[in-house]
Amino acid sequence: MSDVNPPSDTPIPFSSSSTHSSCNPPWTFSCYPGSPCENGVMLYMRYVSNKELQWFKQFLLNELRAGTTPITWDQVKRASWAEVVHLLIERFPGRRAWDVTSKIFAVMNCDKMCALVHREINAILPTLEPEDLNVGETEVNLEEGESGKIQQYKLNVIVKCFPTWDFMTWPGNQRDFFYQDVHRHMEYLPCLLLPKRPRGRQPKTVVIQGVPGIGKTTLAKTVMLEWASNRFYAHKPWCAFYFHCQEMNQTTEHSFSELIEHKWPGSQDLVAKIMSKPDQLLLLLDGFEELTSTLINRPEDLSEDWRQKLPGSVLLSSLLSKRMLPEATLLIMIRCTSWPTCKPLLKRPSLVTLPGFNTTEKIKYFQMYFGYGETDRVLSFAMENTILFSMCQVPVVCWMVCSGLKQQMERGNNLTQACPNATSVFVRYISSLFPTRAENFSRKIHQAQLEGLCHLAADGMWHRQWVFGKEDLEEAKLDQMGVAAFLGMSVLRRIAVQNFHVLSHMNIQRLIASPRGSKSYLSHMGLFLFGFLNGTCALAVEQSFRCKVSFNNKRKLLKVIPLLQKCEPPSLCSGVPQLFYCLHEIREEAFVSQALNGYHKAVLKIGNSKDVQVSAFCLKRCEHLQEVELTVTLNLKNVWKLSSGSRPGSEAPESKELHCWWQDLCSVFATNDKLEVLTLTNSALGPPFLKALAAALKHPQCKLQKLLLRRVNSTMLNQDLIGVLMGNEHLRYLEIQHVEVESNVVKLLCKALRSPRCRLQCLRLEDCLATPRIWTDLGSNLQVNRHLKTLILTKNSLENCGACYLSVAQLERLSIENCNLTQLSCESLASCLRKSKMMTHLSLAENALKDEGVKHIWNALSHLRCPLQRLVLRKCDLTFNCCQDMISALCKNKTLKSLDLSFNSLKDDGVILLCEALKNPDCTLQILE
Repeated sequence: MSDVNPPSDTPIPFSSSSTHSSCNPPWTFSCYPGSPCENGVMLYMRYVSNKELQWFKQFLLNELRAGTTPITWDQVKRASWAEVVHLLIERFPGRRAWDVTSKIFAVMNCDKMCALVHREINAILPTLEPEDLNVGETEVNLEEGESGKIQQYKLNVIVKCFPTWDFMTWPGNQRDFFYQDVHRHMEYLPCLLLPKRPRGRQPKTVVIQGVPGIGKTTLAKTVMLEWASNRFYAHKPWCAFYFHCQEMNQTTEHSFSELIEHKWPGSQDLVAKIMSKPDQLLLLLDGFEELTSTLINRPEDLSEDWRQKLPGSVLLSSLLSKRMLPEATLLIMIRCTSWPTCKPLLKRPSLVTLPGFNTTEKIKYFQMYFGYGETDRVLSFAMENTILFSMCQVPVVCWMVCSGLKQQMERGNNLTQACPNATSVFVRYISSLFPTRAENFSRKIHQAQLEGLCHLAADGMWHRQWVFGKEDLEEAKLDQMGVAAFLGMSVLRRIAVQNFHVLSHMNIQRLIASPRGSKSYLSHMGLFLFGFLNGTCALAVEQSFRCKVSFNNKRKLLKVIPLLQKCEPPSLCSGVPQLFYCLHEIREEAFVSQALNGYHKAVLKIGNSKDVQVSAFCLKRCEHLQEVELTVTLNLKNVWKLSSGSRPGSEAPESKELHCWWQDLCSVFATNDKLEVLTLTNSALGPPFLKALAAALKHPQCKLQKLLLRRVNSTMLNQDLIGVLMGNEHLRYLEIQHVEVESNVVKLLCKALRSPRCRLQCLRLEDCLATPRIWTDLGSNLQVNRHLKTLILTKNSLENCGACYLSVAQLERLSIENCNLTQLSCESLASCLRKSKMMTHLSLAENALKDEGVKHIWNALSHLRCPLQRLVLRKCDLTFNCCQDMISALCKNKTLKSLDLSFNSLKDDGVILLCEALKNPDCTLQILE
């Protein structure tokens, strides 16, 4: 299609029914963490509809006509919103890109988009790179026939990259291998080079990280395929090359130009021309896990000459550090474990993390693999094993799980019995890769060879060597037949954890204490260590590989586990401990109970359904558990539900499986009579889940004594949870911190405090948003409670209603700190203090009582009926002027033992007076702060 030139007065046909109409964009823009959009500029362009984006491009072509390198409609007609942003910023540097964008939106009659453009440019203008008047790129001058060579190279790229989607090519030519796109990865593709804040420029180095099998190589080859098909940033005159680190990891030295000439035989002159325009090079680097040489960090050892023959490590390091070809654009594919190694070399890298399958895509994959007839049964089994189902986030692992389960079903085996844990699924899968008959197994791959392979794989895991070649296998004393058999399997790392008998206590501790997640390469190894010790799984290993798992390792584990509590006390930031996941994988209750015998406190951050299942399993077996600190970040109001008629991705308000696991977790409070403390922080529980928790806390066998609610959603303070005060006769302490307390909550709280069934002795309310009237109502209702002895109010806006709390007759300890009390409230406070008969501790700290106000308190000290022992007046704006009254009170009061006057301006003179008073034998003060 030729260039389109719509006149400036042409009306733009916006669709009022469009979900993302550019005239009604959202006013906030967010991206998935680790996505290429993170910190990107002009994110509002995402919300321009496809039809409106095409019109935007047409107007943009008019603005580009004056450029040194013309842009045609063919180059932009398929461009995504991110590619349009890239084109804008490249051709209109500095603020000009935003000026042009605003101009086009104005012509399109979209005032809201114009406002967003202006808001953004005002925010980032100070950090933008200065304008370059010499914009545009001059393409390589090609001679006759050279354009044809480039087209032929692109055709070769298409032929090489297209087998990525051939379902018969990975791994080991498995017939049932099924490929499915990861939707979010495809969304990432056109955004990889989106210009970033704060400089507003395209990143020259993009690091794409992910766990093994997540799709890094697939994404790299997709980039190559899209480029060769003129669909990846088509406005850029790039020449793209894909390199695997094996190509550089050779014994002979070579130059970078030679590497390119090897990919493009017979084009030496053309390669030289392309290399003269390094800003037009797009280099994709993959396979870092196979790099055996060490990257070079010293600048003086690197080279900028792309013609110079260099060792592979020097050449690769020179490219990564931008010492060589600094203008080139790099796309680097690495595992998460390789990031610390590469990071020191990279210049301002943009980090993109591939997330893999979400829940919808996992369900879709199972349905496509098994068909709708068998899917429900298999999917139900997989989802009930949350660890196994979470592993299906990786597409290749999802296929391995499906393949292994299908084999068990074809043999008529019960999935639950054959595969009691995630480890057993992989054992079944790997065993299918070996000859099935025992005589063939012993003849082709005998015991010594299997042990040699296990030693090799285990050593590779500890030393981060992920891929083994023919030479590695031969060093493990494998014969030619064994080498040929193992090389065809492509999944050798799954066998690494069979070699347990060589594990030291230190190694076991590393596996158990290793943090979970994609950045820990040892976390799955730790799971498999425990999984192999499951009786059913161990039997499967023996039957498949003719070798026994050493159960002596169970005794080792029981010695190591108690050390973890001493070395690493529970931390909320670590989520659910890796130890819990490992114990859940072994699935043997007696062993788990013995392992957790010394576990007294659990700190858990629950972020997904597998955290709930694993935590419930382990907590129920912590016989001596005394305290639980729980943070629930999982949205329990909107979780996945599996039913026979559900569509992939359908949602429901609650999940049957998840709710059962949650009830299991809550049952710990009803069955463990040693559990006395529960702390809930930063959590939001939906009604059914909160009801289940409250029911467990009100159970007759629940012995909970302390309940702490910190930064929880205000909706959790409902009748169910507050009702625990009346339903649990053992509860003595309630703490509510950083929560908005509404009037209906206070009514429920007052009702509970008035109840004779409420045995609460200590109430702590800190930083609770509420009106003074609410605090007054609470104070009046405390009068009828017979059991409350301690009341702590901190960072609450009581203003001058603090006296009502001093009038609570049975109170022994009262703290009203940082509650906006002033000198105006002191007279009523002092009056109530005189009448109190039980008060032993009073704190009025961090209130601006001043000398005039505290004078009433000093006077009251001389006429007390209560045995007041401690008074805290920290940071109350006191000066030297109050000292005379204070000294008089100290000499007359015979019960006060402790006084806190810190952070007041008494000056030297005031302290001198105080010291004189302390010499007086009538002063009984023992502690002075």
